[in-house]
Amino acid sequence: MSSPTTAAHRAGPSLRSLLDAAARGDFPPADGTVTFVAQPSARDAGVIAFTAHTVVFADIADASGTAGTAECPASEDTGAGLRALLPPDDLSAPLNPPFLSALCARTGRVVNNLDLLTLAAPLPGPPPLPLTETTDRSHPRIVRALQHRDDVRAWTAPGGTVLIGRGVAGRWETAVEVDPDARGKGLGRLLALAARHLVPDGAPLWAQIAPGNAASVRAFLAAGFAPVGAEALLAPPRRP
Repeated sequence: MSSPTTAAHRAGPSLRSLLDAAARGDFPPADGTVTFVAQPSARDAGVIAFTAHTVVFADIADASGTAGTAECPASEDTGAGLRALLPPDDLSAPLNPPFLSALCARTGRVVNNLDLLTLAAPLPGPPPLPLTETTDRSHPRIVRALQHRDDVRAWTAPGGTVLIGRGVAGRWETAVEVDPDARGKGLGRLLALAARHLVPDGAPLWAQIAPGNAASVRAFLAAGFAPVGAEALLAPPRRP
């Protein structure tokens, strides 16, 4: 029998279906539970905390050593050792160090970052500033994006870069970079807004923002991105 503070699904939702629903405004129920689902890919694992409902997407071995699969995301015993770290009265527990450390130990990964997760609808028409698409893959922001996203495209403007690509569970994600001497002039907001015009197929657009980067948070909020939760991605450890 599953813990009252967790929900493990033999034929439950995939992370992609949960994200698609959230993009439509249909969020998981704010019932204080933690839902375990399979990793959407070998690359993507982590934790997303929505309002009073957290989703853990990681292939965790159960007591018998059997990991979840896409067809069978989790057994009733999945994460049994982790549930003790999820007290029913602590909604922040899934993103706190004890749980994340235990999850990293189970998966052999490390926490990449803890981000504010935001979402915006696409916008029609051209971007609000002139942009030039670049194929230069040496820019640090683009190098980082290629480690975490597929189908990455990047555009530059004087003083900044905006990129989009398919990230967690195939969702479209964006990131911007503003050169130090161009900061404080509203360029970050324009680049974030431009991303909403650049995302293909009328898809919703996600952005992960480090909460401590207050300037970036303000820029994305001003560009119409709405906070929907917090996210911690687990990355394979870097090789020396």
